Amino acid sequence: MNLEEFDYDLPDELIAQEPAARRDASRLLVLRRGVGREHRIFAELPDLLTPGDLLILNDTRVVAARLVGVRVQTQGKWEGLFVREHPGGLWELLLQTRGTLLAGETLLAGELPLQLVEKLPTGRWLARPGEPGSFADVLARHGQVPIPPYIRKGRAHSADQERYQTLYARQAGAVAAPTAGLHFTTELFERLAQRGIDRAFVTLHVGPGTFQPVKVEDVRQHRVEAEWGELPTETATAIGACKARGGRVVAVGTTSVRVLESAGADSSGWSGLTDLTICPPFEFRVVDALVTNFHLPRSSLLLLVSAFASLEAIRAAYAEAVQQRYRFYSYGDAMLIL
Repeated sequence: MNLEEFDYDLPDELIAQEPAARRDASRLLVLRRGVGREHRIFAELPDLLTPGDLLILNDTRVVAARLVGVRVQTQGKWEGLFVREHPGGLWELLLQTRGTLLAGETLLAGELPLQLVEKLPTGRWLARPGEPGSFADVLARHGQVPIPPYIRKGRAHSADQERYQTLYARQAGAVAAPTAGLHFTTELFERLAQRGIDRAFVTLHVGPGTFQPVKVEDVRQHRVEAEWGELPTETATAIGACKARGGRVVAVGTTSVRVLESAGADSSGWSGLTDLTICPPFEFRVVDALVTNFHLPRSSLLLLVSAFASLEAIRAAYAEAVQQRYRFYSYGDAMLIL
């Protein structure tokens, strides 16, 4: 399939710059495969699912991954993104600055010194932080919320520390939020439970590779950068019980989909790196329904939802969402694919 088939026009004013006043007040486009579409509110999700269904949520926690500062030797400005921690406590960083960075030089992120150790083949750098503690704690003291560049040109507000995080975020390691989960509230979870809809958790530490645009014309040649994920044994057991009772596994977000489909239908638990890239055609072995936000054109996330619902259905749904003035991307509205 050609890349141009996964492109669409979006007016800039439909890119959400702020979250909804209340998490579950976002709009929800319901796409029933082979049937049609309807327009609802996210708070109505319990009425759209069936008792016995199982929600699978990604419990990764976004770290304060955006770093800005100066180069000690030149006093030149730089900015960057923490990507992941390597063995030995080294940090992998995506860096931008004028001039050429050199191994051995020191960068300051506020008061945090970072000594550059090695440039990787990807163009990123390994650096040694000059402060003890877990990467999440050190970043919390010196970093900023890594708001995507299409939101306020990447400038975070104080409110983003809470709103750009799911209520159930537990395991630190993501550089971007699993945004489909941003719509859930405590009250909504209570109503889902009352209706007999349970939930279980997976982890996928979202990295910058998820959001890199697809650049190959044949989308089947694209590969998402490997990210660490985990399907706990108790979640695998819950999935087996759901399937046995005839319920649906409802993945919340494309990141949950990638963990579930990486692990496979017969998994009793799994963890490791996955570079699974889902594009049409793809045989889904675990996921029966999907809660997802609206994604950027020419992105691996748009490939995934097109594989799940069909390219034709997604193109029509996105066109209707634009016509109906839905809000797009991370802080935008949502879609339920049944």
